[in-house]
Amino acid sequence: MSDQNDENSSVFNMGLGRNKALDEQVEHPGQNPFRNLPKKFYKLATAAAQGDGFAVLLDGKAVKTPAKSPLVVPTLKLAEAMAEEWNRQGARIDPRTMWLTKLANTVIDRITPRRDAVVDELAAFSGTDLICYMADHPIGLAQRQAAHWAPLIVWAEEVLGASLRVTPGLVHVAQDDAALMALRAAIEQASDFELAGLHNAVTLTGSTVIGLALLRGRLTVQQAFDAAHVDEAWQVYLSGEDEDEAARLKIRHEELSDTVRFLTLLSE
Repeated sequence: MSDQNDENSSVFNMGLGRNKALDEQVEHPGQNPFRNLPKKFYKLATAAAQGDGFAVLLDGKAVKTPAKSPLVVPTLKLAEAMAEEWNRQGARIDPRTMWLTKLANTVIDRITPRRDAVVDELAAFSGTDLICYMADHPIGLAQRQAAHWAPLIVWAEEVLGASLRVTPGLVHVAQDDAALMALRAAIEQASDFELAGLHNAVTLTGSTVIGLALLRGRLTVQQAFDAAHVDEAWQVYLSGEDEDEAARLKIRHEELSDTVRFLTLLSE
């Protein structure tokens, strides 16, 4: 039975290693995304201490990552929340409903082995941070952007030591090396697990500063989402809500919420 558990969990976990936003996933034409989901092969998922961390056990057997590494996380709270994801599965196991497990797999298989490259990627993103490109017209949009972004510009300077240049419009502005180095230093302070959440937050918001503000508790989920989607909210104000766009943003909000929950569970 243990061999069967190991085989099934490995097949399942292959779908969890890809840390893509749901709205970026593309189904193969004519393919039923639910048809090949693996059957549930365990009765109970629990969390238990393992080595220097905590693991999820399926009927007493520890889960492994897609790369066959032990799926061990830093806190009991996170392991318990991951076990809940496994226990909520029905007759078939749907990886898309297991956000915490997916992020934990991503840390172990994709971030820890290439941490420097992930830091480099986030640091490079800092050079074109969303909040540095404020509109000067129309006045309503400019006011909304300033209300959300100006306090973050100040926070980045006062707390992170990054004095960012702000420009009107979308013309690229080069940031001072000192500011970029300060942001990189803030990124490097994150643990591997925090780095996974930060990478997700930056990807979802388009801003390294917003991601760091979430990581450090400066912003709530809603505040971060609103700051990252000022332009979309302005379009809704002007033209009304578009159903497709609203659905996309709803998924993005849920993913940002799950990311912040992941980060919160790391500190409990």
